[in-house]
Amino acid sequence: MFSSKRIKLRKVEKGDTEKYHSWRNDTDVMFSTNPSLDVYSLDDTREFVENVLIHSDSSKSYMIIEKENEVPIGITSLINIDYKNRNAECIIDIGEKEYWGQGYGTEALSILLNYAFQELNLHRVSLRVFSFNEKAIKLYKNLGFKEEGNSRQSLYRNGQWHDILHMGILKEEFIN
Repeated sequence: MFSSKRIKLRKVEKGDTEKYHSWRNDTDVMFSTNPSLDVYSLDDTREFVENVLIHSDSSKSYMIIEKENEVPIGITSLINIDYKNRNAECIIDIGEKEYWGQGYGTEALSILLNYAFQELNLHRVSLRVFSFNEKAIKLYKNLGFKEEGNSRQSLYRNGQWHDILHMGILKEEFIN
């Protein structure tokens, strides 16, 4: 359930803190996913990993492990899980740049969505994506996400304003 041909997902552990810290402070990695692009101390990251990624009641976070070399290449999460209304938001970062553009994000999100809809019995999963991140938008649409809205000019990057698109997928729309 938590694996595909090339990857597997496993729960985030305290030992992942330094790896996650390196991704979290890499502006190339965070440019298209993190609105703030802040620099974090190792203590900040340690607190975030322990309190949000590991011990939160409203999120489930997983390291994306490339199976052949058993190397962590990214992280994906369901956040803001609302069990009563059966919905959540998903996020993903492929932190190891040599794995970009090779379909690992699609595989990881397919596994995560399958878990969300089949095991957690969620009805809806949403996400936010920066309008300039065309590859991610294509990936999400290929998985069945639909554009639901737009926060106009709410992100400032490289001297320009960009929209943040809101996308969602319902259980019956998921293409697995």
